[in-house]
Amino acid sequence: MKPATRATILKTLRTLHGWLGVIIMPWVLIAGFTGFYLNHKQAVLSVIEPAPYDEAQFDTWPDPQEGTLTQALKLAAQNWTDERVSTIEEKPYHNRPAIIVTKPSGQIIVSKPTGHYYIKTTFRRKTFAPDGTELDSKIYWGSIFGWLHARGWLGTRFGTWLMDITSLALIAFALSGMFLWWMPRAKKFARLVRRKA
Repeated sequence: MKPATRATILKTLRTLHGWLGVIIMPWVLIAGFTGFYLNHKQAVLSVIEPAPYDEAQFDTWPDPQEGTLTQALKLAAQNWTDERVSTIEEKPYHNRPAIIVTKPSGQIIVSKPTGHYYIKTTFRRKTFAPDGTELDSKIYWGSIFGWLHARGWLGTRFGTWLMDITSLALIAFALSGMFLWWMPRAKKFARLVRRKA
């Protein structure tokens, strides 16, 4: 290979390698952090999660109101106006009788004994008193980190494209880095062989 051709290839590879590193850095950090979380869930959650809200307070609430299907449907309509109800169930939630209305974007869960309710989505659950006062907000870090690790994004719009692109870019990054490391050494090795010949 001519020296000029080799120099052009090395320059092109250095440029490609540098830009790939800059472009994929955010997703490499996401993949690294979320991968660490998947291996050490409790350690990460112990740092970022606050103490859980004590739902035993429901039992001593000063003005309990019986939770009803009408209340659950009204809340679902207010939160996700243009969506149809997928399912309606009556079953315990956190060991309390509840009415659960599910729509594509989330669930409304109403505690039947007291009228407390939850608005639950893929990434968050909010707890409310019967009068609508917000009592607690819980982030589902496991869901967030799982989605980020698989998709590189917190929505379904791009599917897994971003992480697929990052994976392919990482392969190109590794190969170009390996080639950049080997080229000068190959040149030295070739000179050494020629001397001994």
